[in-house]
Amino acid sequence: METKTPTSTPSNFIKNIVIEDLNSGKVSQIVTRFPPEPNGYLHIGHAKSIVLNFELADEFKGLTNLRFDDTNPVKEDTEYVESIKSDVEWLGFKWDGLFFASNYFEEMYNRAVILIRKGLAYVDDQTADQIRESRGTLTAPGTNSPHRDRSVEENIALFERMRAGEFKDGERVLRAKIDMSSPNINFRDPVIYRVVHAHHHNTGDAWCIYPMYAYAHPIEDAIEGVTHSICTLEFEDQRPFYDWVIRECEMPNVPRQYEFARLNLTNTVMSKRKLKQLVDEKAVDGWDDPRMPTISGLRRRGFTAEAIRNFAREIGVARSNSTVDAKMLDHFIREDLKLKALRTMGILNPLKVVITNYPEDGVEMLDAENNSENPEMGHRQIPFSREIYIEQEDFMENPPNKYFRLFPGNEVRLKNAYFIKCNDFVKDDNGKVIELHCTYDVETKSGSGFTGRKVKGTIHWVDAKSAVPAEFRLYEPLILDDQEDENASFLENLNPNSLQIVQGFVEAGMKEAKPHDKFQFFRHGYFNVDPKYTTSEKLVFNLIVSLKSSFEV
Repeated sequence: METKTPTSTPSNFIKNIVIEDLNSGKVSQIVTRFPPEPNGYLHIGHAKSIVLNFELADEFKGLTNLRFDDTNPVKEDTEYVESIKSDVEWLGFKWDGLFFASNYFEEMYNRAVILIRKGLAYVDDQTADQIRESRGTLTAPGTNSPHRDRSVEENIALFERMRAGEFKDGERVLRAKIDMSSPNINFRDPVIYRVVHAHHHNTGDAWCIYPMYAYAHPIEDAIEGVTHSICTLEFEDQRPFYDWVIRECEMPNVPRQYEFARLNLTNTVMSKRKLKQLVDEKAVDGWDDPRMPTISGLRRRGFTAEAIRNFAREIGVARSNSTVDAKMLDHFIREDLKLKALRTMGILNPLKVVITNYPEDGVEMLDAENNSENPEMGHRQIPFSREIYIEQEDFMENPPNKYFRLFPGNEVRLKNAYFIKCNDFVKDDNGKVIELHCTYDVETKSGSGFTGRKVKGTIHWVDAKSAVPAEFRLYEPLILDDQEDENASFLENLNPNSLQIVQGFVEAGMKEAKPHDKFQFFRHGYFNVDPKYTTSEKLVFNLIVSLKSSFEV
């Protein structure tokens, strides 16, 4: 698959279909739905579907339902239901109807009875393995079950006994009776009901038989009056069975299924099963770990709903599979934050600097712009005194050519402050530089209009006396595409550098920063105050994205 880059006019072939259907009178009002199974948290791929369904309906004054496809009690949980609702709302959407597939179980059962009475469904005693073996292959037809020709009366009686709980899990199933020689394997008598003795998050213990997704989904759409059932390409081969269920179950409403290419991102895990494995095996800090592509993880990292929506719109809706560069998502968060985020200074790897000719007890307040690209954000006052912190990387004892930051005898500009010159330095017992001794030139104060000489380097700093201790969490992708070993297990391919934690300092004015406040730290990137580990005594910042990228729109 080729890597996809954004275009000036994102495609959306489904929108064109909707326009044709409305203009031709096939539908009078569009009804879409977002139908997640509550067996995990939503990820960035789901965001694409959410934006597509809700905005398509909004544009044409239609309706969008949020429906939970909760037909598998073994994997589903109320926690997932609540997280999904929260994610959809956070993205900025409000559903017109909130539904559960489990609320339709009685209707689904009755429609299955209709199939049995029409001779289009039968109870099978074969095991799951036997059924799988008898389905055939892409080149060989399947073989009929020995129970395929049971009478309608016997099938009705057995199905009722299945519902009554007389059989163990897997002992009997209900299968559609279609064509075991069909070239479409989905037509080879698919299972539509199975016995599962498990507590359901919504219906409790009322049922011990549960419909299969492929059977339940079209019935749900029909009950809700969905006009455009939009799903990803892996369901394309299921569409004939989708239409068969609608027709043979005699549903009064007839929805249509349309498939689009799912979202694939470079260096990103998009499998819900693998994401759950990461959580279950504690390879990450829960579903909302900032390295996870879940919506809750992106939110905790600092991505905004606006950036995610703009990203989903830009990649478009197409029929062909492609892979989107993850840097494209980074581009949209930069674009969203560049005029919103306070531009301030944070030191991630501190090196102490003593300005030897500055008064020992002196403190002055310096003026600093909050955002040079957005004057409306105003200015702030930052303290400056004899001792400051700079980044360790901003000093070298023996620098290479074209190194314009601090080294012995060199002069640089402190952002929003003065020129300082390095005169000496102190090392510890291991030979590491731990302190610089510098002098400042009082005439070079920022904003004073000084033009007596120029320096090539500008570095950031924080005042040591008033600096606020902070923890910085720096992220890389969990998995790097070019390092994946096909012979290794999924967890063996995790990037060992996906999280780096460093301790540093931020400006005094950030002491009152609250969870989800966002900042641009000079030269480092955009950061978000972590809502999970930040306390009144400790600020924790998540790196959202670096300042620059090679990605271009």
